[in-house]
Amino acid sequence: MSIDKDWWKGAVIYQIYPRSYCDSSGNGTGDLPGITGKMDYIASLGVDAIWLSPFQKSPMKDFGYDVSDYCDVDPLFGDLSDFDAFVSAAHDHGIKVIIDMVLSHTSDQHPWFDESRQSRDNPKSDWYVWENPKADGTAPNNWLSVFGGSAWQYDSHRGQYYLHSFLTSQADLNLHNPDVQDAVLDACRFWLERGVDGFRLDAMSHYFHHLSLQDNPAAEANFGNTQLDHLDPYNMQYHKFDKAQPEVYDFLKRIRSLMDEYNATMTVGEVGEDDPLRASGRYTAGDSMLHTCYNLSLMVGQDKKLTAETIREPLEYYEALDEAGWPAWAFCNHDVVRVVSRWGKQNNGEFNPNFAKMLIALLTSLRGTVFIYQGEELGLPEAELAYEDLQDPWGIYLYPKWQGRDGCRTPMIWSADAKTNFGFSTHTVKPWLPISDKHIGKDAATQDQDPNSVLNFTRAFLQKRKTLPALVKGDIRFVETGSDTLLAFTRSYEGQHVECIFNFADHAQSFNGKEIAAFGAVFDTNKALAA
Repeated sequence: MSIDKDWWKGAVIYQIYPRSYCDSSGNGTGDLPGITGKMDYIASLGVDAIWLSPFQKSPMKDFGYDVSDYCDVDPLFGDLSDFDAFVSAAHDHGIKVIIDMVLSHTSDQHPWFDESRQSRDNPKSDWYVWENPKADGTAPNNWLSVFGGSAWQYDSHRGQYYLHSFLTSQADLNLHNPDVQDAVLDACRFWLERGVDGFRLDAMSHYFHHLSLQDNPAAEANFGNTQLDHLDPYNMQYHKFDKAQPEVYDFLKRIRSLMDEYNATMTVGEVGEDDPLRASGRYTAGDSMLHTCYNLSLMVGQDKKLTAETIREPLEYYEALDEAGWPAWAFCNHDVVRVVSRWGKQNNGEFNPNFAKMLIALLTSLRGTVFIYQGEELGLPEAELAYEDLQDPWGIYLYPKWQGRDGCRTPMIWSADAKTNFGFSTHTVKPWLPISDKHIGKDAATQDQDPNSVLNFTRAFLQKRKTLPALVKGDIRFVETGSDTLLAFTRSYEGQHVECIFNFADHAQSFNGKEIAAFGAVFDTNKALAA
């Protein structure tokens, strides 16, 4: 039986944040055996693959995105045998496995960094980005950390500053050094040999910096897709020199060459740049770059209304690019406000199951590979946390203006049993983040018994989608509706046409001779919308 090497085109990929999925050990934190135990549930959704957020060994200052050993499982989540069992269970259910690889930086507790900081002439002395202080002792330039403050941290061992694009405990690797590239590619190979089907490449825009170390210029208000926000000084710079350098293309070709050694594997890059859509196109153009990239185009803008233009503008922009491969889209992930809260509040839809259903149908009808974040299939809203419950260092830094990323990371709820954290844990224990009051009553077991639930709609829609090649791999053509609350497009593939109409309003509307219910969607197979 031949394997479809392009299985990822149009795939629905389910993101799992391990510490918040299912706690099998009873310590309040989710783990790999907990995920494996839910494989029947995951398979019932009809998804094609799992994206597993970091589980490698880490001091967890940034919850796994600060790796201290690329080739081992953190004991918090289990061990390598637990990972192998998870991959085997997924494959037995016909589900691919994609894992996060954080190649732009490591924890400052990684043995590589420990050796690098000891002197300026040891074998790993240039595995990280080191630079002398200015004459007055200040940092080498004005580059800023995404998480606040300078992107440089002074280290007394070497008497130099090291670069960290994120936390001070997340030191940037010097990927200009071919030995460092070889080392991280060897780590990728380690997981490919264990059977993973692909990688989500975290923070790939930060792989390379400009060797001149020039100051970044100030950003103009509303430069590109960045909105100047005095809450976050990082957005006050045009990031011309600290990331997104041309050296990345040759490195991505090395990654693709490695992937091509393994049958039917894929890569998805996380792009964070001033024009993320154009960058996504460049990083996926041709057969020697990444398979696909996704970005925050449909995941940002907490005050942005959901209108037809919200969806249509980025998709049409991408489709019109001279250089562009296969796209990828998501409404949610572990870093952003949950979509039913982000878009639903404006239309009284945050707690409306029909709104959540419509969003599932909309996302999985777009042209591209799509990502569903755990809990999205239940229609879960953003959790609201007290300051004392916050764990996210970014949220703690920006509080009270923003609570950070913890609101989308609270534990999944599986049952109505409050004694076991609503099924998240094996027994009574304090979870690493509190269960949200907003989620109670929306657990998987309750929704499983309700034929009209968001969960059962998701299952039914994704199964129906598998029978419609046009929704999986077809092209897309948008149609004018004359209303900012009606979105219409046609997906077409090998003679099949699917007409798709979505109503973003809280009242029924008519279009093209069809009545679309409030927060509803209409699909008509083998009929193309008139231009």
